[in-house]
Parts: sequence; C-alpha cells; structure tokens
Amino acid sequence: METRQFRGQSLRYQVVEPDGYRQGHSYPMVILLHGYGSHMGDLAGLVPLLDTSGYIYVFPNAPTRIELAPGMVGYAWSVPVGEGFDDEGASEEQLQGCLADVIDKYSVEAGDVVLGGFSQGGMMTFRHGLPRPDIFRGLVALSAQIPGRGDMRERLPQARDQPIFISHGTSDSMIPVKAAQLARQFLETNGYDPEYHEYDMDHQITPDVLADLRRWLGETLPPKKR
Repeated sequence: METRQFRGQSLRYQVVEPDGYRQGHSYPMVILLHGYGSHMGDLAGLVPLLDTSGYIYVFPNAPTRIELAPGMVGYAWSVPVGEGFDDEGASEEQLQGCLADVIDKYSVEAGDVVLGGFSQGGMMTFRHGLPRPDIFRGLVALSAQIPGRGDMRERLPQARDQPIFISHGTSDSMIPVKAAQLARQFLETNGYDPEYHEYDMDHQITPDVLADLRRWLGETLPPKKR
C-alpha cells in the first residue's frame, strides 16, 4: 500500500493505493469520512483490516476547523451537529467537489464507489449518498444517525435498492443506539433494505464490525480481476 495526500480545490484528502497498484487499471473506490473533531488520517488504519489489494481508499478532511482544547485542533462536517446538520449545504458542496476530483484522478468507473463514514461522517454519508445511487454503489454508516429525517425524505431518489450497511453499539454513549434503530426504521419505511448490526460496544469500531463490513464490501463492490 502507498499513502498519498492531495490538496484539491475544495478539500484536502488522503489516498491509500492498493498493493501492486497499476496506474491506468480501474479499481473500485471506498471513501470513508471521519467523525466530528477528527481528521482525514483517522480511519486510514482500517485499511489493513479490510482489503489491501482490491480497492483505492480515500479519506477526505472535513472543511470546518474547530478547537477542541488549547493547542488541539480537529475538523467537522457540521457545527453544530443535530437536526440542523449542514443547513447551508456548504460542506456537502465541498465534499462533492472533492469526490469528483478524486474519482476523475483515478479513472473510477461510474457506480464503482462505496461511501461511508463514522459518527458525523456517517451522518454526511446518509445526507450526501442517499440522493446519489448512480455514483455510490453502497453506503456505510458506522455509529451514526440520519440527520433531519423529514428533510431527507424529500431528497430520496426514486430507486430505493442501494445497499446500506449500518453498525452501532448497544452502549454507545455519544449517539444512542435508538438513533440507529430510527435510521433503520426510516430506511425500511421508505423502501430500503439495510443490513443492520448491533454490537456490544460503545462509540467505536471493533474487529467484529470490520469482519462484517469486509464481507459486505466484498459482496456489494467486489474487487476487479486483473
């Protein structure tokens, strides 16, 4: 694997290229969005536990800089977080520009992309990914919720067959498991069939989550034969 960093027109982002990467070969792409107060390198450590040879992984850096404590800086997709998530759509517009740039840079074929995220990154995944099934083969929401479900209903596409993977901890102290259950209910009520998992964990990503995600990813967006 080789890690590269880019500064696009809208956002900075980190790319992890697969083992034996060949320029010009079309790889499927997995895009993972970090949580509130984190940064683009936070989820890159998951790659060795998923698949190191079949995918290009992209980790965008959220646009809003926040001070977590004196001398400690993080980034956010929205401030505040809640029902008013990304009301102005600025971060979503910047994410769209970033993803268009990296998809073009690596010549990824239409629909060969999975979008996912942890916590607030999962909220952005729902918000940005649900209306765009033509771009994103599937969505991954890790310890997240759907922001503004009423507003989201108006943004849903006509086709509702997009695969969606949801994981959540039964002891999540940041986003209660009830929020994930409501997300599942919202999706099912609107015609989706998400793969839903609850785990005995807090607000985190465990090996059990990654094992289930690795299987789902291989079924939803298999690596291409070379």
